[in-house]
Amino acid sequence: MQVHGALVQVQVQREGVGVLLLGPSGVGKSEAALELVTRGHRLVADDVVELAPEGGRLVGRAPAAIRHFLEIRGLGILFVPELYGAAAVLDHCAVDLVCRLDPDRPPAEFERVGLERPRETLAEVAVPSVRLPVRPATSLGVLVEAAARDHRMRERGPSAAARLDASLKERA
Repeated sequence: MQVHGALVQVQVQREGVGVLLLGPSGVGKSEAALELVTRGHRLVADDVVELAPEGGRLVGRAPAAIRHFLEIRGLGILFVPELYGAAAVLDHCAVDLVCRLDPDRPPAEFERVGLERPRETLAEVAVPSVRLPVRPATSLGVLVEAAARDHRMRERGPSAAARLDASLKERA
């Protein structure tokens, strides 16, 4: 299966969280991937991501012809290893989280509490998913990194939203 998006492995406490960035053309997927690379994370694929189930997980990679290239409007084609070094790229990684980048236009509504994460099925594998609002001057890299960190924390125990909910219920 192929999707139009970008795949980045975000480092969280010495572990990688594969984040698949999806959204309409021009929303900022490649720019978010570039921002994440500049923050020390690794690019796996830009523009076209090949997805396949492997061992019960979803794994993504770039087609060989465009592997490790980024297309940035206004700059053109960039080869990430030349600009940021060989450690800034990976050939493949598991997809642990889908971040859908959505223009923030009325009547769009976005999750405000986050008690539960919806799941999205890609190549017959269900993956947790979040929708992130895209606004002018938004640092998408910071939002994606926070989503990856939150994902990893949720795997280890109750989410911040669940802990706050429990605390409020105790006080009621």
